[in-house]
Amino acid sequence: MGIIKFVVPKGSIEEATFQIIERAWQCNVSGRGRIYRVKIADPEIEVKILRPQEIPTYVQEGFHDVGITGRDWIKETNADVKVLLDLEYGKVKQVIAIPEFFKFNSLDELISDFAQNKRTLRFSTEYLKSASQYIKSKESYKKYFGDLEPTIVTPWSRTGDNKLVEIFLSFGATEAKPPEDVDAVFDITETGTTLVQNNLKIIDHVMESTAVLIANREALKDPVKREKIIDMIVLLKGVVEARKKLHIFVNVEENNLKELLNILPSLKGPTVSNLSTEGWFGVNTIINKNEFIRLIPTIRKIAQGLVILEPSQILSMDRIILDDKDEVKID
Repeated sequence: MGIIKFVVPKGSIEEATFQIIERAWQCNVSGRGRIYRVKIADPEIEVKILRPQEIPTYVQEGFHDVGITGRDWIKETNADVKVLLDLEYGKVKQVIAIPEFFKFNSLDELISDFAQNKRTLRFSTEYLKSASQYIKSKESYKKYFGDLEPTIVTPWSRTGDNKLVEIFLSFGATEAKPPEDVDAVFDITETGTTLVQNNLKIIDHVMESTAVLIANREALKDPVKREKIIDMIVLLKGVVEARKKLHIFVNVEENNLKELLNILPSLKGPTVSNLSTEGWFGVNTIINKNEFIRLIPTIRKIAQGLVILEPSQILSMDRIILDDKDEVKID
């Protein structure tokens, strides 16, 4: 039996999740694509695959100690879990979209028009709770419907007391529902392309979501599990940081060394070593990818033999502090 029960998401971010795990643990995930229990190169971690919608609740209940899911599903389930690390992939926007031929430019306009004309406004979404809360928060909704709850419709239940605003559970292909079945969708999108291809336009942005590492709060109180979870944070954070960096090596004459060091950023300080050719030095350092183009003109003029590598991991080895808030602090 492993010390840590780790649950990872199936579906749209499954491949990206396995990629970050393989880079973090420097291994191949065995069993991928065949079973719902896979193995990594750490006998103290048991890995299981579930839908991301389920993961926040299952981690909250203690069925699993840690998991990877989207922030959108944590909000939807209102799960009481600890967010340990933003993994910075699976970036999507939660939006409201309507048929492009509708004249409305905002959700407030849409609600007002349907309410004034006593028409039932219908939404389709996988995010029933989030959609209901967001729709209720709009000033137009408060004006016409006060504290009434939108009607939520699923195959097995119908709840809520506002018959003029209905939210239907979608089991996928949400963007295909308007205009015949519903008037609007509450959905996620990466680029908006799929919405446009289905003749929809975005009228409201609700939130942005990324994949995050979460933990059960009771698991963090167990000293053995806590230390293992901190090790997991260090490994995964190393991959997240490495994706933003470049490792560069360059040769420079002694008379240009000071100028080069003045322009080169680094994590702690560039490493400088003597080359076999007298008066020449080798310099290597880690830089942010977004600084690379800015540095090239100067490096080209004062140095030679630039080599660029993309690191797979950068482990800072700084002390990890897990406080009472929702994010990890690095000391």
